[in-house]
Amino acid sequence: MGFRFPLATVLRVRDSIQKREERVLQRIQLDMARVSRNIEELNDAVAQSHRAREAELQQPVPAGQLQAMLQATQASIDARESLVEKLQLLRQQRDAQMKVYQAAHQNHEALIDMRDRQLLEYEQQQARAQQKFLDDIFMARRHRT
Repeated sequence: MGFRFPLATVLRVRDSIQKREERVLQRIQLDMARVSRNIEELNDAVAQSHRAREAELQQPVPAGQLQAMLQATQASIDARESLVEKLQLLRQQRDAQMKVYQAAHQNHEALIDMRDRQLLEYEQQQARAQQKFLDDIFMARRHRT
């Protein structure tokens, strides 16, 4: 009979929990990357807006057009501030999820270590039993002669 780990079901459950927590962590990190990219795009838009406004101010500009440019710039700044707040929230979620993932990983690894120790013990017992069997055969043959 081969090696059977009595907690194999628990090991599979812990493995699936670890993978689930890892996927949640990856999703948060992906969201963080998207938000960071959007912040960079808004920073570029604000800088471009400032350059365009400076270029327009070199010539006579209707007040309405200047006001529209300022409103567009302010909208970009407000959106960027909102995204910075969202990024901070995502960082907090990532930190919390990292702790959850690490706990799940440690639980999974503890069971793997237990299984490996039991497998090693089983293999040693099998080797001893095999050696005893061979010794018994040798002794039986020796007594015949």
